Amino acid sequence: MTSEATALVLMLLVAGGVADEGWVLSAVAFCGVGLAVGALYLLFPQGPQFALNAANGLAMYTCLFAVVGRSAFPGAEDWARPVAFLLPIASFVGACWTLRSALRPWVAAAHAPDLAHLPRFAGWLAAMGAVAVLSLALPFNRAAPGTQTLALLGAMALISAISVATVGEVVRLLADIAAIFREMTGRIVLLAVPVAAYCSLWALLTVAFGCLYRIAEGLSHEELFHGSDGPIRIGFQGALHFSAVTLTTVGYGDIQPIDDGIRLLATVQALSGQLLLLFGFYEIMRGSQAGMPESELPDDEDEREALAAAAAEGASPPEPGPKP
Repeated sequence: MTSEATALVLMLLVAGGVADEGWVLSAVAFCGVGLAVGALYLLFPQGPQFALNAANGLAMYTCLFAVVGRSAFPGAEDWARPVAFLLPIASFVGACWTLRSALRPWVAAAHAPDLAHLPRFAGWLAAMGAVAVLSLALPFNRAAPGTQTLALLGAMALISAISVATVGEVVRLLADIAAIFREMTGRIVLLAVPVAAYCSLWALLTVAFGCLYRIAEGLSHEELFHGSDGPIRIGFQGALHFSAVTLTTVGYGDIQPIDDGIRLLATVQALSGQLLLLFGFYEIMRGSQAGMPESELPDDEDEREALAAAAAEGASPPEPGPKP
């Protein structure tokens, strides 16, 4: 129930995002993907991660269909779009049902992610991309509505055939990603404390520098910031917004400092944000190391520090020394 509810929430967001394609396609996407995820969960009941992974893939498919379908076949008849959308989904679920006896043992096996089938999955992805590129490159968008409708249905039928032919590789990749998600889920509790500490310090810096910006604005006789319409005076809300944008180095550009003192203060805050990011990364890496079994941790303190340094640099950890 949890996996299905999360998948439905995800699809509700996606359905709302593609609502400009019409409410019919949004409703079909919401119901069709929800039913497909439920069917896949019944076929492969190996945990919620697999179902959520399938929902994520179907959500990306929905977005690509809305973008490519509208760009390549803008004049296709409205009735054809829901049919074309459901065709690959129904074909994939049907193929999973047909091959369930062969796929279930592989999905249920507790093993590390296997990269042996990744090249074949890359071939499936390349074939899907080729269909999308050809649909956009060929002049279907200038054809008559009837021709565009047939071309849309033909392209989605080709994608359905490719999905059926490579259903085993797709399901195996979903199972591998689900295994990684399973490991990540087990570490969430260990990472909760460093993540909460990072968020707390981030909020503290945002509020502190926001107050400094507002105090400087209040004490100044001239405007210290520049907006889209020229020099402006910002309130506390604007100061907090500018502080958050500066700390994250996003740089929207809607509020810009024009005073040298404020520019220096913003520079200090940006540097503080970079140091905070390094602190957060280090603490999260320590939390992930704390979740390692004792048998995998070296006994010597120097080796523990070398392991943490290698993890922080993204390098391979050194071989542990002999145990006494």
